[in-house]
Amino acid sequence: MGLVSKCFSGFLFDLDGTVIDTIELISRSFRHASRVMLGEVLPDEVLLANVGQPLMKQMEVLGGERAGEWYETYREFNHRKHDEFIRPYQGVEAVLAELRRRGAGLAVVTSKSRETVDMAFRCIPIEGYFDTVVTADDTDRHKPDPQPVQLAMRRLDLLTDESVYIGDSPFDIEAGHAACVATAAVGWGLFTPVRLKEMEPDFYFEEPDEILQLCPPGREPK
Repeated sequence: MGLVSKCFSGFLFDLDGTVIDTIELISRSFRHASRVMLGEVLPDEVLLANVGQPLMKQMEVLGGERAGEWYETYREFNHRKHDEFIRPYQGVEAVLAELRRRGAGLAVVTSKSRETVDMAFRCIPIEGYFDTVVTADDTDRHKPDPQPVQLAMRRLDLLTDESVYIGDSPFDIEAGHAACVATAAVGWGLFTPVRLKEMEPDFYFEEPDEILQLCPPGREPK
């Protein structure tokens, strides 16, 4: 994890746990699904281990042949409780606004469906800061595969050395590495600093405003 010597032109963000605080919502939804499906609540380190991948993929790991039932049980609770437990992250919107002011291109790259992305942005109306949003509905392959990150770069007409992917999960960092872009892990999401640093991101940030180091004043993209 090194010092910044340039201003990145494109900032690609994960959504859950990075731009919008859905940690409580996700945790409660998994615990509910576990309680209904198994009659007990599995430890969070088991339930949440694959957060960052598409939901059905996570349910296949947890539920095997009953993945569809796990998925529907989770989804019903998640949608019913969505607006109650979703929250903005303090400072994130200000960072997005400042990056826009400095001329950077912004994108969301998420494993969520377009439907659930729309639900999130109805509660936290910040979609207007982003030039494009790549959801699980837009690609055949998903994080940690690089395809979603690469699609966002194509939409923004970015080169790999102009781009940084910012996220809170190991799958985000792995996807960024696979796409050959710089990666930044954030410490306000679901995964621990130790787990994230094991993935060897190029940068690690504890607070949202530290992201602005990746586009220093006076070095704005042309």
